[in-house]
Amino acid sequence: MRVVIVTESFPPDVNGVAHCALQTARHLVDRGHAPVVVAPAPAPGSKPDALAPCPVSHVPSLPLPGYPQVRVALPSRRLAAVLAEHRADVVHLASPFVLGVRGMAAAARLGIPAVAVYQTDLAGYARTYMGAGEAAAWRRIRSVHSAADLTLAPSSAALNDLRAHGVPRVTLWPRGVDTVRFRPGRRDETLRCRLAPNGEVLVGYVGRLAPEKHIELLAGVCRLPGVRLVVVGDGPSRPGLEQALPGAVFLGRRTGDDLARVFASLDVFAHTGPFETFCQTVQEAMASGVPVVAPAAGGPLDLVAHGRTGLLVPPRDADAVRDAVASLAADPARRAGYGAAGRAMVEGRTWAAVGDQLIGHYADVLAARRSVVAA
Repeated sequence: MRVVIVTESFPPDVNGVAHCALQTARHLVDRGHAPVVVAPAPAPGSKPDALAPCPVSHVPSLPLPGYPQVRVALPSRRLAAVLAEHRADVVHLASPFVLGVRGMAAAARLGIPAVAVYQTDLAGYARTYMGAGEAAAWRRIRSVHSAADLTLAPSSAALNDLRAHGVPRVTLWPRGVDTVRFRPGRRDETLRCRLAPNGEVLVGYVGRLAPEKHIELLAGVCRLPGVRLVVVGDGPSRPGLEQALPGAVFLGRRTGDDLARVFASLDVFAHTGPFETFCQTVQEAMASGVPVVAPAAGGPLDLVAHGRTGLLVPPRDADAVRDAVASLAADPARRAGYGAAGRAMVEGRTWAAVGDQLIGHYADVLAARRSVVAA
């Protein structure tokens, strides 16, 4: 199968869309298919991803105003040219918003089926950054995804949201996790001693440092006796968070095995963002054998078994986050039990397994197109 992956983000960017697009490309190559990636050009001076498993075609881009870590693609003829040159059987649209919309239009002109992957809660972001605009965001989402042959939702909550807002032809496609890289055996006592020199319980957040993540909700955790908060990631909220979270250790962006060591060295993983369509870092914490505290909203509802692998708390409730962390910090046996159960729960959720599901979705879309033509 010849596949063009049109993605709003790709490594060296570090985010869920980029990571999922990379894993998709790798799996297609592993299964003998021929993918090509089209993505916004990275920031000047960035090193291209040396591990990209297939050709990557970059289109011109500019930084998003106020959030320079995010690049927005500019209009370019390159996208349509790649679709035609590659003789694509299917176009995979990763979190279509700007470049993906152009990819959808180009696929329609060329008669190529399109599979759209819903991955970003644009309505939630509209509320966070503009204080309004949620209805307009849903109109945009509905317009974009209604043009696709199939939309893939990462979680039950996302699937229900899409259907409730009138998006047709939606089915569930979750995300995989690298259970070899992220595993309990990566726990690093030297790192723990550096981060918690007095034997504190290590509570960690991993992800972008941005307003929609509501990381300030961890302020109460910083005040818990015998607890040290570790924050991994970067983004526009970092300066404010360094003031709002006194005593927290900010490690900046970590990737690969270095990130896996941090995950496995935590005692509790705490996520605060209420707008997660999936929440990959929760899976990575579970694969690392770490109990999770997360909001009872969006993707974590599918991932965290409350009272078995972690604790779900009301969204945006700082006291509930603090109390959940405190209860786990005081109970090492409970932490160990939750961590072991979490690891067991995700062991079958490999990228190979979900990648094969994706290929099955491609095949279904192609078969449906053929049946329409035959009729």
